[in-house]
Amino acid sequence: MLNEAIEIIPGAGNADVILLCDHASNALPAQYGSLGLPASELERHIGYDIGAGGVTRAMAAALGCPALLTRFSRLLIDPNRGEDDPTLIMRLSDGALVPANVAVTTDEASHRLRTYYQPYHAAIAQIVDKALEDGRAPVLVSIHSFTPSWRGAPRPWHAGILWDADPRLAVPLIDALRMDESLTVGDNEPYNGALKGDT
Repeated sequence: MLNEAIEIIPGAGNADVILLCDHASNALPAQYGSLGLPASELERHIGYDIGAGGVTRAMAAALGCPALLTRFSRLLIDPNRGEDDPTLIMRLSDGALVPANVAVTTDEASHRLRTYYQPYHAAIAQIVDKALEDGRAPVLVSIHSFTPSWRGAPRPWHAGILWDADPRLAVPLIDALRMDESLTVGDNEPYNGALKGDT
C-alpha cells in the first residue's frame, strides 16, 4: 500500500515484529525540486540511508512481518527526530548547505510536519496499537545504514545495534553477530539507542 508519505507492507496479521525504515528514500515532492542541491548530493547518505529500504523490504518478505518505510528524503524532514529537535529540518548536513532549508518558515516547517512526519508516526502508532489490542507486544526494529566515516573519523563497525533499556533482543543479536569473527559489531555504536526522540 502506498501514500504520499509512507509505504506500508502489511505482512501477516499475527506478526510479532514490526520493521521501520525512517530514511528509506531520497525522493522529494515535485514542488520542492532538489531543495536547491545538486542532484548528486541527494544520492549521498545525507539524502537517505543507502540500502536500508531494500534490506527492510527483504526482511519483511523473509519474516512475513509488516514494515513501514518513508517515501521522502530525510532532508525534507527527518522522521528519526523528536518534533522539537533543531535538526528536524537540516540546514547543513555533512558539509552540504541545503538552500531551501536555510530560511525555512514556521508555516513551511509546520506543513512538512503535518504532511510527511506526523502521518508516518501515526501509521506506526496505529499498527502498534492494533498489535496490542490483539494481545501481542510487538518488537520494533528500525533499519538504518551509516557511512564508513563521518566528519573525517573512520567508523570501524560493519553493523551497529542500537538499543535503550530492554536487552532481550539487542544483546542476543549482538552476540549472534559477533560469532562471525570477520565482523566488527557496535553495541550502541555509532549512535546511542537511548537518544530522546530517535526511533
